Amino acid sequence: MKKLQTEISVGLFMLLGLACMGYLAIKMGDIGLFNDTTYNLQARFVSVSGLKEGSYVEAAGVRVGKVSDIQFNPEDFEAIVIIAIDKNVRVQEDATASIRTAGIIGDKFIKISPGGSDYYLESDMEIVETEPSINLEELISKYIFESGK
Repeated sequence: MKKLQTEISVGLFMLLGLACMGYLAIKMGDIGLFNDTTYNLQARFVSVSGLKEGSYVEAAGVRVGKVSDIQFNPEDFEAIVIIAIDKNVRVQEDATASIRTAGIIGDKFIKISPGGSDYYLESDMEIVETEPSINLEELISKYIFESGK
């Protein structure tokens, strides 16, 4: 009888440990199964060169979200970026989303600059004002080939 109690308690301890490890894996992996702490906004860009899913979104130098999806719109020949923004961050309807580079050759991210409006975007609305990423290779080649004239 004592052996059976020991086996049951060890089994329960193992199940509890596995449940805790699973919870930590989900929380550390930033999957977001347990709480809905973000809302989605859309932004359309002519070019999203170098931007990836999972890239961070910042406002005033603080990370406030991440890029959750990038889709191609063949009708308008543009990229639609779905941005997951923290619920406690309110984005004004005339805010600007621009693609920037962290450092000279760092990762791309989206910077949200505030507008002056009293109205705020809600879930699944669109940031209308956007600025695409600056392609350094195009700038250099333009400078080199135009300076030779």
